[in-house]
This record gives sequence, C-alpha cells and structure tokens, in this order.
Amino acid sequence: MNLRFRTRIALFNAVAAAVTTLVVFVVVYTVVYVTAYQHLDDQIRSEKEEVIYNIHWKGDSLLPDLMSEKLEAEHRQAEVSPTFLQVVDSKHRLVFKSANLQNDHLLFADLLTVPVFFNIEFNGKLIRQGQFPIFNDSGQLIGQLDIGLPQAESTLILSNLQLTMIIAFPLMLLVFFMVTSWAASRGIAPVQQLIKTTGKIGDKNINTRIPLPSHKDEIYQLTCTINELLDRIEVSLNREKQITADISHELRTPVTGIRGNLEVLIRKTREPAHYEEKIRGVIGDVDSLNRIIDQMLQLSRLDAGNMTFSKTAVGLRDLIQGIKERCNRKLEEQNIMLEVEISPEVTVLADKGFLEIILENLISNALKYGSSGERVLCSWNPKENDLSISDNGQGIPADQIPYIFNRFYRTDASRSSQVQGTGLGLSIVKTLADLQEINIKVNSAPGSGTTFTLHFNS
Repeated sequence: MNLRFRTRIALFNAVAAAVTTLVVFVVVYTVVYVTAYQHLDDQIRSEKEEVIYNIHWKGDSLLPDLMSEKLEAEHRQAEVSPTFLQVVDSKHRLVFKSANLQNDHLLFADLLTVPVFFNIEFNGKLIRQGQFPIFNDSGQLIGQLDIGLPQAESTLILSNLQLTMIIAFPLMLLVFFMVTSWAASRGIAPVQQLIKTTGKIGDKNINTRIPLPSHKDEIYQLTCTINELLDRIEVSLNREKQITADISHELRTPVTGIRGNLEVLIRKTREPAHYEEKIRGVIGDVDSLNRIIDQMLQLSRLDAGNMTFSKTAVGLRDLIQGIKERCNRKLEEQNIMLEVEISPEVTVLADKGFLEIILENLISNALKYGSSGERVLCSWNPKENDLSISDNGQGIPADQIPYIFNRFYRTDASRSSQVQGTGLGLSIVKTLADLQEINIKVNSAPGSGTTFTLHFNS
C-alpha cells in the first residue's frame, strides 16, 4: 500500500495516540471502577459498625428476639436505595433478615473468619454484598452478618463512562488524524518545495542552487547537503566535459599526423627512403595514441579502486638507477645528465611498483622540460625524509602550479613548445602519491627550473 508521506505521518501518530488514549481510558475506567466499589465497601463497613452493636448472643448462640426489634426499626421499608441485612448462625440458619428482603434472602457462603465483599444479583438488580464473621466474647465464631447495598448508582456511572469512552475514542482518533495530517502537510511543505525545485535542475542548469530556508533546522541541513551534492555534480560534469574536450584535442594531433603522412604517400610514387621516413612518423603517432590510451586505462583503474598495493621497504637509489638506465637514450639525445645524490642504504616505505611509476613520470617530465646541457638532480634529505627531483628547465608560472595535476592540463609554455605530452603523467603521479599517503610539493618559477618534492612518512 503506497501512502503519501504526510498520510503515513498522520497514520503513525494516530496509532500512537490510539494506544496512548486506550491506556489512559483503561486507567481512568479502572480508577473509577475501584473507587466506586471502594465507596460501596466503605458504606457497607460503616453500616456494619452500626449494626453489630444491635446483635446479641449468649454463649455460642445468637439471640434473634433481642436484636430483631432494633434492626427492623431501621430496615423495615424497601427504600429507594435500601440496605439489606441478614444474620446467619453457625448452623447456617437464618436468624434475622430485614423486612425489605421480604420473602427472599441474600446469598451466604460457608462461615468465614475474615470479611469478604462480592457482587450478586437480587431481584434483577446488582447488589454489592459484604459478609462479616460474628465472634462471641471468647472469640468463638457463632455466625455471620450479611449486608447488601444496591449498585445502581455505581453501575450507572460506570455504564455512562464506558459509553462515553466508546463514543469518544473513534471521534478523538478521527480528529487527531485530521489535525496531524494538516500539521504534517504544513511541516513537509518545505520538502515539497525542495522536490519541486530539485526536479527542475538538469545538466543544462546544473549551476542552479536551492534557496536555503529561514530556519536552521533539519530541512536547512538537507538543503545544504543537496546544494553541496549539486556542487560536486557540477564539478564532475564540468570535469567530464573538459576531459572529453582534452581527449579530443590530444587525439586529434596524432590522428592528424597519421592522416597527413598517409595522404602524402598516396599522392605519387616516392623513393623507399621517403616511405620509410613517413612510416616512422606514422609509427610515432601510433605510439602517442598508445601512450594516451595506456595512461587513460591506468587512471580508470585508479578511479575504480581496482588496484591494490602493499607497502614494503624500497631502496631509492637502486630504483632510480633502474629508471636512469631505461632513460639513457633520452639523456643522450637531449644532452642532459641525471645525477643521483642518494646513499645506497636509503629506503622508504612504499609500494615498489607504484613508486616506480611516480618516479619515472617525474624524471621523464624533468627530461622533457629540462634545458639541453643541464642536469636533472635526484637528491635525498634525511632530516625531512624528502626526495627531490629538480631540473633547470623553463619553469612553471605560479598561477598555473595549482592546475598541473589536473588531467590533460599542460602549461601555456609547454603547449607553445615542441614538447610532446598528454597531460596525464602528473595526474597519475598525484593519484598514486595520495593512495600511498606520500605528500608531493612543487617549487617552480619561470626561467629557474622546477623541483618536485616527495615527503615520505617515516
């Protein structure tokens, strides 16, 4: 059963009110019931105190002749609210009964040693009866006194109370449900407005934000949370749009190169050496495409959290020497020296594979932007537990440093130069460094080179 939220609130509150009201009614009825019968019992006890002085006995026998005259004088008439009396001896013989009992008598049980109270029906009417033992001077049980009072007044009160509760109970629930439903409708009005406003937000107007309520309550917190979510979605959508544009831009260059080389080859017959030159150019463009695809796949795995790592003690010098050997060709082509000022015993706690990717990207980046005839320096600061990779290249403007770790971001200087790159390497470095809790800092200025510093937790 699909119920509206305000209806569910009203229904749940009505159920809670029903249970609470029912408990209250039961308690009230019980109190009135006990009070009514307690009142009758008190009247019977009071009557018993008056009557007991008019009962006479001799030894273990009751004397009806002596008590009848006085008792009958008080209970001769069948009054509007009469008091019924009877006395029974120890042999269950009726010694005395009030005239208003006429040809009938009250019920009596076996002789009891303590007073008891119970309800009986007498001539079609409910009677509250008290039964009291009678003891002689020596403490011997010689009979019992039975006193009955009509329950008409108490029964009427209890019946009226019961009828009132039966009628009032559903009416109260109905009124409570209607009031609660109205209150719930007013209470969730801000939520309905929230739903209405949120429903109008799409990718074309993702910059729209929901107005904050005047009261800083739960609705205010919900609105703030939704606005924060919209902020994150807007950033994500803008990033996706930017990534799509950047991918298109990065892929266009090698694809255009491949197409240009092939068009040149098919225009006319050329010398084999010319074919070889153009084919090498095509292979270089294909390699660029492969690098972009590989780095995008690597970032996708990192974003998906599918890559696991384990920290071990890694020797920095040996790791960088291995990278240096793989970069020998680039070092010779660009006439750059890679110097490693790290003691052989220096180790850091990191995932060896991920750390190798980080260092290889940073060193490759330094080689790309380093100046010919200069050096790239890898040094270790034991006091700070820092590894620095420095080059003497063109540097990075201060206003562009905050963006260099963004995907496909390349500084204006690098875009205008002949330096090849995808703009993904530093993004991979940042992601892998954060994954291993390695803090990375950049210090650079135009014309003064760039230094990347990796801080390892000891």
